[in-house]
Amino acid sequence: MSPRLSIIEKTPLSPDLKPLLDTLYANRSQQHLENDPLSRSRRFADAGDREVAALISSAFAYGNVKIILKSLDGIFRMMGPSPRRYVERFDPEEGARHFAGFKHRFNDGRDLCALLLALRRMLEESGSIEAFFCRCHDPAAPDITGTLTAFSAAILGLEYGPIFGEKGIPPDSYFPFFFPSPASGSACKRLCMFLRWVVRPDDGIDLGLWQGISPSQLIVPVDLHIRRIARSLALTSRNQADWKMAREITARLWELDPDDPVKYDFSLCHLGISEGCDGKSREPCTVCGVAPVCSGPLGSAQGPRKGK
Repeated sequence: MSPRLSIIEKTPLSPDLKPLLDTLYANRSQQHLENDPLSRSRRFADAGDREVAALISSAFAYGNVKIILKSLDGIFRMMGPSPRRYVERFDPEEGARHFAGFKHRFNDGRDLCALLLALRRMLEESGSIEAFFCRCHDPAAPDITGTLTAFSAAILGLEYGPIFGEKGIPPDSYFPFFFPSPASGSACKRLCMFLRWVVRPDDGIDLGLWQGISPSQLIVPVDLHIRRIARSLALTSRNQADWKMAREITARLWELDPDDPVKYDFSLCHLGISEGCDGKSREPCTVCGVAPVCSGPLGSAQGPRKGK
């Protein structure tokens, strides 16, 4: 049993689940990557540019994927060939002009400029996002719960007067949405996704940029796709997509690969993002690699269907 969540009550996982997930992992494609915000970080060759681009890309990775990619393309077009260099030289007044018309759902140009200022200050204080993050990290902790709580608090505790015109973050700003905390119960999906990108080894999908965090400490990013699919695969019995669900799913995946429990996240998520799995339509199930152990529309795990 995973040392992370020894209190969870669970039924044994299907013995077929791991080989099916391993096959799904092996079949990840560049087509899937191009339909993912992570692809925008891979467009830069330099590791420092990729790190900065990854945090920006993950911050705006909510909503329709086409809109996400459009927003990111606009941001990086304005930042030029080196996101890190742009951040190092970032001037709030100039940024306000650059991004005056920016809007991604409820985040606006002011929120984006606050994010860029936060990145600049992380680089100024620590030299990299990784070094800043690792100031909050306990290598002996079973997972990143405490680290993320401290990291988000540290970011929100920076001074943003040049952006907001006042010492604190005004209540009408959605900038704090970029840095949720496990302490509030949030699943912290986008931060967990960012960490998967930069911590897991470079396998053609994830970036393998950081060395100071172990992949075994990561928590799976839980969005609506992972919530639904994880329930269908008996990886969680919870209903709410919160931090408890994220840790429970990770604990079950830890049983399959304790060194790298979130390795399957990209494959599972793209069953929904790219392959059309919505938990209702039967057509995607006919070619889905985990259908034999899934309780979805045509999954065999639900038992025989009446009239079939």
